[in-house]
Amino acid sequence: MSLGSFIKKQFIDVLQWNEETEGVLAWRFPMQDFEIQNGAILNVRESQVAVFVNEGKIADVFGAGTHKLTTQTLPLLTNLKNWDKLFDSPFKSDVYYFSTRVQTGRKWGTPQPITIRDKDFDMIRVRAFGMYSYRIADARTFFTEISGTREVYTRDEVEDQLRGILMSSMASSLGGANVPFLDMAANQALMAQEVKDGLAQAFARYGVGLDEFNVASISLPEELQAALDERISAGMKGGLGADKMSGYTKFQVANAIPLAAQNEGGMAGIGAGLGAGLSIGQVMAQSMGGALQQPAPAPAAPPAPAEEPIEARLEKLKGLLDKGLISPADYDGAKAELLKKLIG
Repeated sequence: MSLGSFIKKQFIDVLQWNEETEGVLAWRFPMQDFEIQNGAILNVRESQVAVFVNEGKIADVFGAGTHKLTTQTLPLLTNLKNWDKLFDSPFKSDVYYFSTRVQTGRKWGTPQPITIRDKDFDMIRVRAFGMYSYRIADARTFFTEISGTREVYTRDEVEDQLRGILMSSMASSLGGANVPFLDMAANQALMAQEVKDGLAQAFARYGVGLDEFNVASISLPEELQAALDERISAGMKGGLGADKMSGYTKFQVANAIPLAAQNEGGMAGIGAGLGAGLSIGQVMAQSMGGALQQPAPAPAAPPAPAEEPIEARLEKLKGLLDKGLISPADYDGAKAELLKKLIG
């Protein structure tokens, strides 16, 4: 190399990143035709990490501080370059800076309800919203798994991936937690803890550390919430202990009477509708008897003005189901009793 061409070369004496743009997590120092001078200064601020990459391989990682770049401070790069002596000439290597500051106030939410198995309601779909914070915990892993060799890698880009991980981890954690929905809704910190442990492990695979995770709200879809409100309303109309089941039965029967009155046969159908409602109440009381200290006494069916054919009673029972006045389980139990009477 001639003296003139050597003088024309541009050398880098100081490497640093000022983080002038908000939301940037990884930034490659602009090298182009520049070369790093032997003895150059590398400045790494608090909440930063600098990574030297040689031909696609991570060589050396520097934490916060001021570093003078020599073969002593670049041991791995020196080995890759096969420098057996102190190098006097400049060298080229990609230098990436990573921000390790905690990214706070990041919002999350379930775009679609998550289906989980519940002790009280069998299968339910829940939606949840909250906030979380994270940081780059392992720059090597983050570079290898996520950011790669791009000049700039932003917070928005990584959060597109984190949201998918969050939803998958949440579905898995809630599905295996075996915590009833009512307990989760009453104690959102409990739900957050159930999700956080699994989520932290999932984030760690990509070099990301989960700092905080909280749940601001948890809810059911509108149709399930309406059914829950009806159940709560019925419980409020009943008494305490075993009387709650009696109150719920009366509440369902009261709702069934207007429907029976509108069916063919006018008010004569009320007796049959009432009988079906009481029969359903008995089945519900039996199915929930294990959860009560004492089973609720089965109410005596009032005398019907006329014995109605079982086929007609089955049709009316199906009408109650179609209008949402009884649950599928109640319908199946009452239907089984009527069929048993029909078959003998």
